Amino acid sequence: MQTGKSLLLLTIVTITLFGCQDRPQEPEMNEESQEEYDAIEVDKGEKETRESLEIELIDGEGIQVGIATLTEESDGVHIAVAAHHLPEGMHGFHIHEKGMCDTPDFESAGGHFNPGGKNHGFDDPEGPHAGDMVNLEVHADGTAEQIFINDMVTLKKDVPHSLFSEEGTTLMIHADSDDYVSQPAGDAGERIVCGVISKKEK
Repeated sequence: MQTGKSLLLLTIVTITLFGCQDRPQEPEMNEESQEEYDAIEVDKGEKETRESLEIELIDGEGIQVGIATLTEESDGVHIAVAAHHLPEGMHGFHIHEKGMCDTPDFESAGGHFNPGGKNHGFDDPEGPHAGDMVNLEVHADGTAEQIFINDMVTLKKDVPHSLFSEEGTTLMIHADSDDYVSQPAGDAGERIVCGVISKKEK
């Protein structure tokens, strides 16, 4: 009888031990782990609040010929252009200082966005304008897909070089290529495509 009780007690202890092993242990949250967790949460929050907007690009007749998507990243504003029905070749591509795209010539957009008072062009020792960017390449079929990174501007409001200025800003594609040195606009020719980034504040 004593042997039977001993076996029963041994069985209960064994089951109890295995049952405890099956339960996953909760990890202890030490100070270092908490800091890592907080950093992940902050990073997640920053991604969710990242500035981004989509710009309609129109030609001189007011017809939409593309879209530009602007996103604020850690290395500057990324501008992804997807356009069509454009003349083949290299074209000057800039940010202009006024948020108006009045057809047909887009002169309402003013000059290049230049809050720093610089000269035009990457090859000018006193340049470039904040709105200067590399040329846009249009393929033989009239399409263009290109991403630009401008680290001289921001989509954040009420800070220096913000594209949400008092006068607003625009994106502009020119008929010819930018030579990166001629004043005031790189000898890039007529303005053929325009897109309002932000409108003049009322």
